[in-house]
Amino acid sequence: MEQSAIIEALGVQRNFDAAHEIAGRVQFLKSYLIDSRQTAYVLGISGGVDSLAAGLLAQRAVRELREDGRVATFIAVRLPYGVQADEHDAAAAVAAIRPDRVITVDIKPGADSLMAAVLAGGTDPDMRHHFILGNVKARQRMIAQYAIAGVASGLVIGTDHAAEALMGFYTKFGDGAADVPPLAGLNKRRVRAVAATLGAPDPLVWKVPTAGLESDAPLRPDEEVYGVTYDQIDDFLKWRAIEPAAAEPIVSAYKASAHKRALPVPAR
Repeated sequence: MEQSAIIEALGVQRNFDAAHEIAGRVQFLKSYLIDSRQTAYVLGISGGVDSLAAGLLAQRAVRELREDGRVATFIAVRLPYGVQADEHDAAAAVAAIRPDRVITVDIKPGADSLMAAVLAGGTDPDMRHHFILGNVKARQRMIAQYAIAGVASGLVIGTDHAAEALMGFYTKFGDGAADVPPLAGLNKRRVRAVAATLGAPDPLVWKVPTAGLESDAPLRPDEEVYGVTYDQIDDFLKWRAIEPAAAEPIVSAYKASAHKRALPVPAR
């Protein structure tokens, strides 16, 4: 019962057809941009399959809008912290998407300056330094994307999907702070299927997912952080019975991250 309630809350559907999902989500992006009276979508491209899938959807949406005679642009934003460890994957993702514009913003000066100011104020994260800095990076990236969107009369696309939402694996007011998440309700397998159907290269579709935020472990796999695999998470999201050793940490992560999915919390 608890599993079904979680799945329903995350908007995961029982049936899935990649072509149908693509058509529906592209139409949603088109309609939302028109209704919002904006003319651009902005998305940070990391080199992972999530931003790749979202970018391919966005690029198709703006292309179809232009074919209908409307003004629409997709801006891909590269947001390295100095030199990105998997920069070649990010470059390959941009090449696959073929965005209308590419803007690169190095977030390292801003993130480091902010972290230094925090430390100078007497706050000492000690062993959590790299974790806290990682969240600063995520929020700095969103600041940059919203600044670009402000100049371009645009909306910021997020890459959150059901598997990450289930685990609370995103930074509050960071990568979870976008205007529209076109991958919402998809588990990881389905995100990969969407990307593959849109023509993404296999090495990027099947790349091991990493957050890339903590400087002391820049390519640490998501699954290592979770303590469970994406296959187990996706099985959970498909109403399948999974072993308690996997189900318990999944449900625990969902409950512990509830505050991320309920913002802001009104006074009672």
